[in-house]
Amino acid sequence: MIDFRPIFLVLGTLLATLSVVMLIPAAVDAFAGNPDWQVFTTAAGVTAFIGVSLALTSRTGGARLNVRQAFILTTMSWIVLTGFAALPFAFSQLDMSYTDAYFEAMSGITTTGATVIENLNGAPPGLLLWRALLQWMGGIGVIVLAIAVLPLLRVGGMQLFRMESSDQSEKSMPRAASIAAAIGGLYLGFTVIWAFALWLAGMSGFDAIAHAMTTIATGGYSTVDASIGHFDSATIDVIVTLGMVVGSLPFLLYWSALQGNPAAFWRDTQVQWFLIVLCFVVMLVAGWLWLANGINPLQALRFASFNVVSVMTGTGYATASFDQWGSFAIPIFFFIMFIGGCAGSTTCGIKIFRFQVLYAAARSQFHNLVQPHGVFIPNFNRRPIPEEVIGSVLSFFFVFGVTFAFLALALSLIGLDFLTSISGAASAIANVGPGLGPVIGPDGNYASIPDAAKWVLSAGMLLGRLELFTIMVLFTRTFWRV
Repeated sequence: MIDFRPIFLVLGTLLATLSVVMLIPAAVDAFAGNPDWQVFTTAAGVTAFIGVSLALTSRTGGARLNVRQAFILTTMSWIVLTGFAALPFAFSQLDMSYTDAYFEAMSGITTTGATVIENLNGAPPGLLLWRALLQWMGGIGVIVLAIAVLPLLRVGGMQLFRMESSDQSEKSMPRAASIAAAIGGLYLGFTVIWAFALWLAGMSGFDAIAHAMTTIATGGYSTVDASIGHFDSATIDVIVTLGMVVGSLPFLLYWSALQGNPAAFWRDTQVQWFLIVLCFVVMLVAGWLWLANGINPLQALRFASFNVVSVMTGTGYATASFDQWGSFAIPIFFFIMFIGGCAGSTTCGIKIFRFQVLYAAARSQFHNLVQPHGVFIPNFNRRPIPEEVIGSVLSFFFVFGVTFAFLALALSLIGLDFLTSISGAASAIANVGPGLGPVIGPDGNYASIPDAAKWVLSAGMLLGRLELFTIMVLFTRTFWRV
């Protein structure tokens, strides 16, 4: 039988940590004279009681998690933390149903950015900060997941990065705790830098902190309904765009650069591919806005760069109604939803490295067709790609496509129109946030869709964030077989 005590011990510790973080928006609301501080304090107390109780009753004397326990813990962590993170939303003065509260919390923790709150401009400051904190915590959680957990579990080709952490990083940080501490310090440092930059650019201190957290986390929650477009500042657009790109690159490479090896960052083919694809799509959309829509070239470049980066990285900010940019722009935005950023970053989606693996495998296959007796080995970052990794990546693409289709069909059965169903499914599984069309597009939100659709989308967000297999393996008989 699977021993659940180590799982409950970690869950209890995570819940206790979450309860402490709840006190931050409680203090903000208390300072602002908003009565929701009592909601946060009560929710923190309940969460702390259950978390500490779980931890104290599940002590195992230093037992280590095995692979099966790691699968269960990874899935349960996101589900359980979301359930408790939803409490402040459910009992706040916004009077949200638990369905809406859970959707909002899941969107936050998975750094999706989809929202059901219709009047952010009038929302309490504590609740706005809580949304930003959820995305900020979700962002660092995803980095740790990608570096420490998914390579171990061999999910979707992530085992490639058990070797990819670089010799220098392995020598300088031999323990997982050291790696987590280093990444956490970098993550916090980037957040502070971007908060200061946004404040200098004209945001209030509160807005600067909230947007810095959701920018580096590539989450996309804003403090206002019009998102970044509310500030109408080219300087802020540039700062946020750079922040989204920073959050989309591998954090281990930042550490390697700080350790005196900056060349490793630029030699990484994943980074090269990401930046090339990003620049190509930006220029394509900017050219369309200029030639087809008659927008000034510099203005076109500003709008295209911000919104393309936002959608491709899965952040979900908006400065314009990009779903109104014409027939050529809409499919571009739809397809780049799936791309994502680099492995080991805060982004989701399919991720660049999987496209590289497929390209390398296809290229080798073409060479074999031309020269049947030749030996052609696919490479990633100048290293041979094991057959196991290629098979894992192919499986991921297949399961990703099937899951997307099922999500879209489920939303259609619930009664959503075609565009909302297709873009909503894509937005959820790629953790982007806004979809396309008048309902869930950059000018809308998810408040008006049925509750059943919100639960389907919440499941899609979780599946996308945990790379599909992490959850789906729990539903196989083989997993539970002793």
